[in-house]
Amino acid sequence: MAVTKVVMPKLSEAMESGKIIKWLKQEGDRVAGGDILAEVETDKADVEMEAFGGGVLRKILVSAGEKAPVGTLIAVIAETGEDISTVLATAGAGAGAGSGAQTTPPRPEPAPAPVAAPVVPAVGVAPMPRAGRVKASPLARKIAAQAGVDLRLLQGSGPGGRIVRRDVEAARTGAAAAPALVPAAPGVEFEDVPLSPMRAAIAKRMPLAKAPVPHFYVTSEVAMDRAWELREELNRLEGQPKISLNDLVVRACALALLRHPGVNASLQGEAIRVFHRVHMGIAVALDEGLITPVLRDCHARSLAQIAVESRDLAERARARKLRAQELSGATFSISNLGMYDVAEFSAIINPPEGAILAVGSVRQVPVVTDAGLGVGRRMALTLSCDHRVMDGAMGARFLQDVKRLLEEPLRLLV
Repeated sequence: MAVTKVVMPKLSEAMESGKIIKWLKQEGDRVAGGDILAEVETDKADVEMEAFGGGVLRKILVSAGEKAPVGTLIAVIAETGEDISTVLATAGAGAGAGSGAQTTPPRPEPAPAPVAAPVVPAVGVAPMPRAGRVKASPLARKIAAQAGVDLRLLQGSGPGGRIVRRDVEAARTGAAAAPALVPAAPGVEFEDVPLSPMRAAIAKRMPLAKAPVPHFYVTSEVAMDRAWELREELNRLEGQPKISLNDLVVRACALALLRHPGVNASLQGEAIRVFHRVHMGIAVALDEGLITPVLRDCHARSLAQIAVESRDLAERARARKLRAQELSGATFSISNLGMYDVAEFSAIINPPEGAILAVGSVRQVPVVTDAGLGVGRRMALTLSCDHRVMDGAMGARFLQDVKRLLEEPLRLLV
């Protein structure tokens, strides 16, 4: 049987390195193709890494807690007695993948940026447990419970002082967590908070998304009265999944993209690639940043299926438990900030996609109808378009169809 080289896989488009969280198989364990070997931390999620060949896990080269560039040899699978010395000799050179494994060439790990020393409390002053409910993410609570960390003693670095994963890990390793709302020590003017892996990826990727891509924007206001009523009626039905407003928007976009494939497209060198299947990126806000898991073949999903599957994606995204295939491959994305009382905004396109839709809040506003002045529910949609892929009229026609579907929502049930 051929020796199988296990390399650090490329689990997202922006991934350059990964960290082994833990090995689920140990040296000497028998492994079958498809078995889960380890959990890998990427810039977006914690992902299970599968074995692409069978045999015995003969050697682990990257221990739990260590990072390795994409394409680096991290383990070897072979039968007992099989000679793996040649394979191990190439490990230092970052050998490529073997039979059935990925073949992404290794890239050197970037040198870590210097980090300012964290602010520490005065000597002899012990932190007192906080009274009342502690704000913490579900993942932070899970890690704290496993590590025996008292969340009441931590200051959160997430939004509004919420305790997030990096705060618990910093406390677990004895390092000072990056404080968010802690009063500064006398004489301390500022503090440099290290970037989380996700925020570092965002900081690197956004200039590549915004600067080279010529954005233009199309905004439309949608009357959401009928969609609001349909959603409330559907959510009163027994045994049916709960439908969110975002589910209605996702369904409307999926149907409209089938009619306007030029919007479901991306620039590929000297050609425009037009997709005939809709893989919808649905932005999810995490404490560390934004992640966009992908709902594949969204055009073939009913409204109820979209509701169930998008909720599952969001929950697993927050728990950093997405699968590798759910981290990339979107043909169009939706970013919804309506739950934060945002009237309207413009989103940045996530290359290589050609467009992204920004969704604002549903607001009750004065409206003028044939019957006179009244109150209606209105929502702003802003489409960001890559001008290299489409023009204004194409984007406007797509947005008109999305608006029509939301204003005549029974069409979403077909």
